[in-house]
Amino acid sequence: MASTSISKAERSYIRAGILANPPSRADGRSIYDFRSIALETGIAPLANGSARLSIGRNPHDGSGGTEILAATKLEVESIEPGVSGVEGGRISCTVSCSPAAYPHLAGAALDDVAYDMTTVVHETLAHPALHPANLAILRGKKAWLLHLDLVVLADAGNVYDALFMAARAALCDTRVPRTRSVEYQARKGAGGVVGGKTTAAVTAAATGGAGDMDVDEEVVSGFDTRQIQTATDFELPDYWDEGEPLAGREAWPLCATLNIVEPTHFLDATLAEEAATPLRLLLMFSFDKPETPYVQGMRTFGNGELSTTQLAELLQAGEKYTRDMWTALNSKLKDEAVGKLKERTKF
Repeated sequence: MASTSISKAERSYIRAGILANPPSRADGRSIYDFRSIALETGIAPLANGSARLSIGRNPHDGSGGTEILAATKLEVESIEPGVSGVEGGRISCTVSCSPAAYPHLAGAALDDVAYDMTTVVHETLAHPALHPANLAILRGKKAWLLHLDLVVLADAGNVYDALFMAARAALCDTRVPRTRSVEYQARKGAGGVVGGKTTAAVTAAATGGAGDMDVDEEVVSGFDTRQIQTATDFELPDYWDEGEPLAGREAWPLCATLNIVEPTHFLDATLAEEAATPLRLLLMFSFDKPETPYVQGMRTFGNGELSTTQLAELLQAGEKYTRDMWTALNSKLKDEAVGKLKERTKF
C-alpha cells in the first residue's frame, strides 16, 4: 500500500486528536463522518456501465480528494477445452493507478500498489456467491466475460471504500444485451445434396424468430443433411448499450475501512491519518436481502493486532457503517436512473 510519510510529532498529534474527548480532526469532522461524496454514472459512452466517484473533492475547483473511474465491458467467450471461457460466464476485475495519484512512487512500486488493490477487489467481486445469472448465453458454448476496470485518478485517503462504491455504481449501471439463440436445422424430408445445394430451415429458438425459410430458398452446403444437424449460435436483438440490468445488483458489496487507534476507531481517513494509524480493517458486506448482511471479505493493513472480542465488536460496527453507505448509494443510483430516463424521454 502507498503511504504518506509523516513525522513522529505529526503522528502523535493526529492520534491524540482521535483519542481526545471530544475527538478532534484537522478538517473538523467527527470520527464517524465521511467527507463529501460525489457520484456520476454513465460517463463512458462506449462502456456497458460506468461511474465516476470522488470523496472529499473540492466542489468549487475540483481539486483534492480521492477519485475513482470505473467501467464495465462485456465480451463473448467460447466455452471449449483449453479455452478460458467458463460455463455461466465470469468476472475479471482490474485496478490501475494513475501516476498522478502516487507521484512519489516509481513504476514498479506503482504496479505493486495496483496489484494489491486488484487482488482485494477481484477476490471479493468475482466470488461465486455474487455471480450474476444473466452472464450465460448458450449452455456449453458461449458466455459473457465481464471486465470491470477501475482507475485510481487521485488518492487522498480511504481508497478502498471509494473503489467498492465506484465498482458497485458501475455494476448497477451495467446493461447486459439480450440474446436470442438461433438454431440451423435441415428441413424434414430434404433430399440431401443436389448439385452442391440443399434446402434448409432456419428457426430462432427463444423469443421466436424468422421461422422456416421458403421451400424454394436454397442454402449452399457441402454436407449431406438428410439427418438433422444442429449448429447453435445467437444474435443480439438489442443495441450494445441496451439490455437488462446485471442480475443480482442488490448483492454487490461495499467496503467499510475501520482505522483503529486503540481503544477506538474512525472512518474515512485522509492520507495523513492513514499514516498515523497502526491498523486498518477492511470489511466488505453485501445485502442481497436488506435484513440479512453477508461478510464478503476481510483484510487488515498495518502492524496492530486484534483480539477475537474486538473483531466481533468491529464486525458489528462495520455492518452498520456499510449498511448506511449501501442505503445512501442506492438512493443516489435511483436518482441517477430517474435523471437518465428523463433525458431519454425528452423531445
